[in-house]
This record gives sequence, structure tokens and C-alpha cells, in this order.
Amino acid sequence: MTQHFTSGATPPAGVPAASPGAAPGTPPVGAPAVVPPQASAAAGKAPGRDRYLDLLRSVALVRVVVYHLFGWAWLTVLFPSMGVMFALAGSLMARSLNRPALSVIRGRVRRLLPPLWVFSAVVLTLLFAGGWNPAKDPDQGGTWGIVELVNYVIPIGAPPYPWHIGDAAGLLEDTWADQAVGPLWYLRAYLWFVLASPLLLWAFRRMPWATLLAPLALTAVVGTGLVTIPGETGNAVMDFAVFGSCWVLGFAHHEGVLQKIPRYAAVSGGALLMAFGLWWASGHLGPDGWDLNDIPPAQATWSLGFVVILLQYAPSWQRLPGRLARWDKLVTLSNNRAVTIYLWHNLLIMATVPIIDLAYNLPFLQSEGATAALDSTYTLWMFVLVWPLIAVALVAFGWVEDVAAKRRPRLWPTGAKPGKSRHRT
Repeated sequence: MTQHFTSGATPPAGVPAASPGAAPGTPPVGAPAVVPPQASAAAGKAPGRDRYLDLLRSVALVRVVVYHLFGWAWLTVLFPSMGVMFALAGSLMARSLNRPALSVIRGRVRRLLPPLWVFSAVVLTLLFAGGWNPAKDPDQGGTWGIVELVNYVIPIGAPPYPWHIGDAAGLLEDTWADQAVGPLWYLRAYLWFVLASPLLLWAFRRMPWATLLAPLALTAVVGTGLVTIPGETGNAVMDFAVFGSCWVLGFAHHEGVLQKIPRYAAVSGGALLMAFGLWWASGHLGPDGWDLNDIPPAQATWSLGFVVILLQYAPSWQRLPGRLARWDKLVTLSNNRAVTIYLWHNLLIMATVPIIDLAYNLPFLQSEGATAALDSTYTLWMFVLVWPLIAVALVAFGWVEDVAAKRRPRLWPTGAKPGKSRHRT
């Protein structure tokens, strides 16, 4: 798997997508969640943004940032963000496929690529300025490394980058490229899910259970070592297998199939899947213990069971209720900028390091005790500082998501009223 990259740790969805309302378009990473027509009709409400799904996507993005910062393995159990984001994206994709498939795919790809191009331009500029030459990089296969640069433009595979660049004692740690580019696995997986969705939805409408469970069966084959597929092809197949059932579950949510299953049966089934995932993980702990990103069968079953329960209880809010209403603007912002948040967060986490290091030069931090206090709270200060940096990135680059979606560019899109969607997904 390629989705386990943490700042300061080594190698993961992601993203987060993300995803987007623009969250993942929304999930993709970028578009707002929309109440399924069937669910809206049943509730007697007009179709519009589903704020429950928007909230889930926002929580997923925050969890991704926190995980990549602190590297806490238990976060993958507490809230499987990537499974949630893929399920939400699958639901939106099923809704969109009420229109001609080719136009839907073209629209999704269009929404995904421009934000990626901006990110890639910055990263490649930094790599080339640091002296990296993919044609001479022995790890990239010479000329083939140049060909693989296309993945910075269209994420059909893994983009090349040096494992080490610069000086370990320099402004950024010499593994910064690995940390910054690693999360792009989510965009690759999302793109392949989008391309496969017309066929998957066709299969789901004819054989729902077989289509839903097929990725789990594939995970049992490639995720247990029974069959090994080397290289990035193996990583791509693994990601597709592990999160495929979550994507198809999004179909079930949109089509109303999940709601037809008695709640006790759905919740019981989800709980059994989660129990199996924990049982499997307990006997196959990786180098980071309970980090499910390192344990494909556990990740697949825990994520699917978790999302089954989340969607079974989905209230389809038109507005965030009660105390949650205070977070309305931030939820709207994160959904409108999910791709930007997902793309830039890891690079910005690393950017906090040279900024915090400046504090060691302050006069009141010259004592041994003051220096020790800063050392012990270093990661906490990274957490505090990364959010203003993300805000700067949203202003600087987030408007590209609007351009990609053929909307009027906005610097800080928090004011869209729930229930009013300004674009088609």
C-alpha cells in the first residue's frame, strides 16, 4: 500500500479527498454532497446538499492531516478516512451517471487535473532546482523516469521522485519529496474508480452483492500475499481492491439499496466486518502496530463495516443541526476546497519545521530549559501552525478548483447556502 506517509515518519487515503465540493469534487476529491433523488423524494425535501455527508468529508480531511502530522496508528481505526471519502465519492458518481457516462467522466477528470497541475508545477520546480534529474536517477530507470513524469499531469500511475534530495540538515528534511508526493496515490485510485464506474454501476444494478463483495475477494488474494503483484502496478491493484467495496457501497447508498436492508441486519453485518478486521489486524500487526494502512484485509473490512453503519444512519441534513451549525462555514469551505487541502497538506506540514526552527533564535529561548520545552512541544506547534499555512494555500491555489469546475473563482468560499448547488456534479 502507498497511503502511509507521515511527516517525520516513513511510509498514505489520504485523500481525503479529496474529494470535494468541492471536496472531492466532491470527493474526489471537490464537489458538494447531494441528497440522492430517491431519498429526497422519500423525505419530501427538494434535492440539495446533504450536510451530513459534507460533515463526514470534513472530518475525514481533518483526520488525514492529523494522521500525517502525528502518525498515530489508532487514528486509522478511530475513523477510516479513506474508506469514507471513497464511499462518498462513489455515491456522487452514481448520481452523476444519470447523465451520459462519457460527459460525466470528462467532467470529473476536468475537475481533478488543474489543481494537480498547479501542485505538480511547484513540486517539480523544487525538485529540479534541488538538482534532481529523472534521466540520471538510478531508482527511476533512466529514460523511463522521464516518461513517468506524465503521472504529474495525469495520475494514471505513480509519479517518480527521489527518495532523498538536498541535505538532511537543510531547510527541509531530505525525504520531503517522498512526504509531499506520496499522498498522490489517492488521486490515482480516484481516477481509476471514476473510469471504471460506468461498468461497476452496470454490474451493481444487475448483481449488487457480487459487485459489492468482489473487491473484498480480491483483497483476500492480493492483500494476504497469496498472489503478489510487484511494483506500482501491485500498489494500484491493492488500492483498488481495498477501497473498491467502499466505492460500490456509495452506489448502494445512492440507489437506495442500502436503505432497503433492515437496519439491524446492516448494522450487524457492518459490526461483523469490523470485528473481523480487528481480529485479522491483531495477528498481522505491521511495523507501526495497529496502523491499518499496513494491513490490507483489515483496512478493507474495517472501512467497509464502518461506512455501512455511517450511511445506514445517514440523516440527510439540509442544514447542520444544533451546535454543529457553528461549524457550517468551515464545513462548506473544506468541501469546496477538498482537493487543495489534500494535495498541499503534507508539504505544508513539512514547511512548519523551518518556521518553528526560527524560534530557537529568540532571546528568551536561549536557556536550556526553554529549548527543552520547545523540543517537547515541537509537534504540537506544527499542528498549530499548519492550519494557517493551509489557509494561505486555499487562498493562493484553491480558486483553481473553481476554474476547473467552470465556476466563478472565489478566494474563501464559505457562504454558499445549504440546499443550493451552483453546479452539476
